[in-house]
Amino acid sequence: MSKQIEKLKKQLMEISGVVNSFQSEAVQVRVIDRLLDAMVESEKADGDGSEVFNKRVNKQRSEEGGYAPARRVKKPGATKVLNQLLSTDFFATPRSISAIADFCQDNFDSDFKTSELSGILLKLAKENKLRRERSNENNRFEYVRV
Repeated sequence: MSKQIEKLKKQLMEISGVVNSFQSEAVQVRVIDRLLDAMVESEKADGDGSEVFNKRVNKQRSEEGGYAPARRVKKPGATKVLNQLLSTDFFATPRSISAIADFCQDNFDSDFKTSELSGILLKLAKENKLRRERSNENNRFEYVRV
């Protein structure tokens, strides 16, 4: 096993100049990731059964037995979240932009700024999916389903 690690260290030293020539750290990580994936496939083809590479592959296997993506799953955007809320009874009562943002934070783990939501809400109001009303209490807009 230590021979394999030494071999891997030597190979990484050989390619470090090329990888470091990329300015973006994200690109560097992707290059190394692809190289390691290629090495895993090479090791599988050789039938070596290298423990170092097998651990890495097993770590990335998803629950269904497929290959897991290297990056995290992207959260849905504000438009998608608001359209999901439209299909529920969320807008049955008037909601302020800050209340909508708080709800998204609590239920969708999405930290939207009110400025992100305001334009989308205005568009939904113009499309007659929501009605925009001024609140008598604080003179701010509230949104309710049409």
